[in-house]
Amino acid sequence: MKSAYELAMERLEKASGPTKKLSGAQKARIAEIEKTCEAKIAETKLAFDPRMLSADSVEELDRLKRELADTIVGLEGRREKEKEAVWNAE
Repeated sequence: MKSAYELAMERLEKASGPTKKLSGAQKARIAEIEKTCEAKIAETKLAFDPRMLSADSVEELDRLKRELADTIVGLEGRREKEKEAVWNAE
């Protein structure tokens, strides 16, 4: 008797085709991409902290928060593109 997980995976495979397995090198590359991106995000937050603490107005603080959020979204987008490239590499 198959588990619910196995049945769900079979349905998913029928709907989207066979699942793709990553090689050890691909897994390592994805882990490296994750680690690098998390480090860049932390570095960016640290760079913004003093600027936000020294903001002269609420408007400036809001602008800095939006700029930080946009920067983080950009880094996360780049991370996803790099991971997608690894997934699609043959």
